Amino acid sequence: MQPDQITACGDELFDAWRERRTLAPLLERFPDIRVEDAYQIQSRFIARRLQAGETLVGKKIGVTSKPVQDFLGVFEPDFGQLTSGMVCSESDGISLDGLIQPKAEAELAFVLERDLVGPGITATDVIRATAFVSPCFEIVDSRIRDWKIRIQDTVADNASCGVFVLGDARMSLKKFDAALAGMVLQRNGALHSTSVGAAVQGSPINAVVWLANTLGRLGLPFRAGEVILSGSQSPLVAVTGGDELVCTIGGLGTCRARFHGKAAL
Repeated sequence: MQPDQITACGDELFDAWRERRTLAPLLERFPDIRVEDAYQIQSRFIARRLQAGETLVGKKIGVTSKPVQDFLGVFEPDFGQLTSGMVCSESDGISLDGLIQPKAEAELAFVLERDLVGPGITATDVIRATAFVSPCFEIVDSRIRDWKIRIQDTVADNASCGVFVLGDARMSLKKFDAALAGMVLQRNGALHSTSVGAAVQGSPINAVVWLANTLGRLGLPFRAGEVILSGSQSPLVAVTGGDELVCTIGGLGTCRARFHGKAAL
């Protein structure tokens, strides 16, 4: 793609996010778009949000499961950037009023206490650099019409980031087995799904290792204080106002997401 096309696509995604509307898939309009182009579009999209007053607070990892990778035709995860405008709290609940076509996923969040600069990062480095982990919900949201995404579309759209909420439970990775810990997800009091951390790249820690090294090759470090969403351990859950989701991670604790308001679609 030409630089002016990349800029135009990033601006278009920013406008769609701000106006709560969807776009035709980028891959339909630009059949030759590469994943590298898509990350440049993502950078432009995020730059517009930062210009509007938000700040960077972390990263998210997506496409961590084999079935999703097969569907999107890729062999590794992708990543997006988290901004201050995406942060929600358990006590306040999650407003759907600013979202378009949201879906929730439960996962494990890492919060760093020291910088993590790749390449060459190992699982041991991640454990040492992590202040604590918490259960969390990411509410993904796509600016692409009807969620008709391929990898180029979701990468350009900031890995389909919406908003996220961290649970109050915190634990050191030195006391917690992220691979073996089971997760139970309830929706409105009924069991929705069960999973285990090993479903995410063998361990959520491995997903963070991948991202630290990937960003390191791009000259982008993880900074102390950043939040890292390590990838979904649950199927996507469509949500509407009045819904309540609770995820419980064995040996760690719970995260609760109460939804109010109404999404655009």
